[in-house]
Amino acid sequence: MILFPFRYVWWLVSSVRRAIGRPPEFVVFVLEENLPALPDPPRPFWQRFVSRPRLSVKELGERFDAIGRDVRIKGVVLHLRSAGMPMATLQDLRELVTRLRKSGKRVVAWAPFYTTGPYYLACACDEILLMPTGMVQPLGFASTGVFLADGLARFGVGADFIQISPYKTAADPLAKPKMTPEFREQVTWLLDSQHGELVSAIAESRRLDEAGARDLIDGSPYGDDVAVEKHAADRVVGEEELPSLLGGRIGTWEQAAGKMRGPAPSLQRGKYVALMRIEGTIIDGRSGRLPVQPPIDIPLVGEDRAGDLSVVQLARQVAADKRAAAVVLYVNSRGGSSTASEAMRLALNVVAARKPVVVVMGAVAGSGGYYVATPGSWIIARPSTLTGSIGVLTGKIVTGAMWQKLLFNRETIAFGDHVLLENDERPFSEEERAIVRADINRIYRAFLELVASARKMTSDEVDAIGQGKVWTGRQALERKLVDQLGGLEDGILKARALAGLPEKAPIREARGPKRLIPPLAEPVPSVNGWFGYMLESLKALANAPALAVMEYWP
Repeated sequence: MILFPFRYVWWLVSSVRRAIGRPPEFVVFVLEENLPALPDPPRPFWQRFVSRPRLSVKELGERFDAIGRDVRIKGVVLHLRSAGMPMATLQDLRELVTRLRKSGKRVVAWAPFYTTGPYYLACACDEILLMPTGMVQPLGFASTGVFLADGLARFGVGADFIQISPYKTAADPLAKPKMTPEFREQVTWLLDSQHGELVSAIAESRRLDEAGARDLIDGSPYGDDVAVEKHAADRVVGEEELPSLLGGRIGTWEQAAGKMRGPAPSLQRGKYVALMRIEGTIIDGRSGRLPVQPPIDIPLVGEDRAGDLSVVQLARQVAADKRAAAVVLYVNSRGGSSTASEAMRLALNVVAARKPVVVVMGAVAGSGGYYVATPGSWIIARPSTLTGSIGVLTGKIVTGAMWQKLLFNRETIAFGDHVLLENDERPFSEEERAIVRADINRIYRAFLELVASARKMTSDEVDAIGQGKVWTGRQALERKLVDQLGGLEDGILKARALAGLPEKAPIREARGPKRLIPPLAEPVPSVNGWFGYMLESLKALANAPALAVMEYWP
C-alpha cells in the first residue's frame, strides 16, 4: 500500500518515455512450437541459463490485448510453422485471434507452407497468405497405432494388463498384436469429431457451405500456382513483400512493447480468483518437470508430473485463504495413479465446500484428469479437448522369458502367497488375475458413483459413456460430462460470477506454501537431472496401486 504511489509515478514516467517514437504498424509473432496454456512455473536459478521460457497462450493473449488497446498499431502478422499443437490449443489461439480482430485490428496469417493445424488457425485470420513455391499440404486427420506385442515376444518381453473394458486401450500398443475393433471405433469417432471442427472453420473462413469445405479438404494439396484459384489461400507473397502489401512497418513484439504504454498499476486488494493447475501425469509424490526440455518427447516418464503431495498442499492453502473468493482449476492431464487422484479430489472437495471451483480443461483431461475435475461446480472444455476415459487398467511388463534368452538365471525366495503378484517373472495366474480384476472393478465402481454424483446422473448412465471411452469436448458436452465449451477466460468469468465478484476482479495463480500444512510429513527431496527425473517417474508409476491412464490421440 505504501509503495503504490511510487509505482504509479514510475508508470507515468515510463508511459511518457514509451510515447516518444512510434511502434511498428504491424507486430509479427512466429509460432513455431507448441504453446503451453499457462506460463511455466518459476525455475531454479541455475536452470535459467540452460533453457529459455516458453511463450504461453495466456501471455500471447496479454500481448494481443495490449496491441488491441494501442490505436497506433494496425494489426498482427502470424508467421506459422508446423508446430504439432493439439486441436484444443489451436482453438485457444483462434479465440485470441477473433478477440483481436473484434478490437479493430487486422490479423493475417503467412506461412511457407500449411499443414492441417496451422491452416485451421489461419482460418481465424482476415487473410491467408502463402509464400511463393509454398503449398497447402494435404488437409485432414489420421492416426497410426503401432502394436508391439509380437515384436516384444521375440525378445522374451510381454505385457499383461487387465482393463475395465476393451475401450480402455492405453496399454494396447504393448499388450496387443494389432488394433482391436474397440480401438478402431474409438479413434474413428474422435477423428470424425476433429474433422468436423476443421470443416466448420474452413466453411466460415472461405465462405463455403459444408459440402464446399469438404471438397476443399479432399482436393488438397494445393501448390502456390493454384492455391488462390482454388480458394485455399488469398494471396501468394514473399515475406519481404509483406510491409508494402500491408502498408506499414513490421516489427517484433519486443520492438513494439518498448513504445507501448502498459496498464496503470492497481492496488489489487480485496477478493480475487485463485488459479490452480494440475498438469502432467498424476503420481503419488511431488510435482515436477524435466529441468531441461529434451529435443524429443519422452512418453509418460518424461512428461510433467502432478504429484499429490504438491497439489494437496496447494489446495489446503487456497481453501484457507479468505481472500480467494473462487477458484479456477486448470487440468491438462491424461491421468495416472488412482490413489493420487483420490487424494487430490478429497483436498479439492474441501476447497469446493468453501468457495466455487470452476474447472477448465486443457488439451487433455481424461481418466485421472477427469477424476480430479469432479469437485468442480462447472466444467469447461474446448470442442477438441480429449476427456472422459472414465475407467481403470493395471498390469505389468513380463520379462522372465527375456532373461532366459540371455541365459541369465534369476531365482527368488518369497514368503506370502501373493507377494509376487506384481513380479515381472511371469504373467498373472488365474487366481492373481481374479484379485486384480476385483481391484479394478472396485475402483471403477467408485469412479462411476463419483461422476454420477457430481454430474447428477445415474451410475448406469455414466457406465454407458464410461468403460474407458474417450470423447472430444463437444462430444462430452452432449453426454453431460462438461457444462460449457470455452477456455480459460470463460472459466475466469464464470468463477467471478459464481462468487459475486466484479468483472475486473484480479486472478492470481496460487503457488505452493513455504511451510507444509498438516497433516503431512516432510517429503524426500527429488533427484535433479534428466536421469534422476525419469527414474523418479518410473518409480512413481510402478508403485501406483492402479493406473487410470488414457492415451494421447493425434
